[in-house]
Amino acid sequence: MGKYIDLTPENFKQVTGSGVSLVDFWAPWCGPCRMIAPVIEELAEEFEGKANICKVNTDEQQDLAVEYGIRSIPTIIFMKDGEIVDQMVGASSKQAFVDKINSFL
Repeated sequence: MGKYIDLTPENFKQVTGSGVSLVDFWAPWCGPCRMIAPVIEELAEEFEGKANICKVNTDEQQDLAVEYGIRSIPTIIFMKDGEIVDQMVGASSKQAFVDKINSFL
């Protein structure tokens, strides 16, 4: 079973440096973040071995949130080989995430 990857400053560049990554910047107190959490877990399973599905808890990793210019959550950034290729702010449908990931694979 696939599982999303919790990112920290120590592993961020290593994980997102190659291939396609979805990075969900979230916080435990954020309602829309909790709403899309099950979707992120499903994506981790469906894209296992094809894309990195990751989460960053902005309460615990404030430096990463600042570094990537996160102003509101949830913010989902899409990375390919370490470069940001797109981002979405706010809750979206699972299909929107799937389409976006597939467009970068």
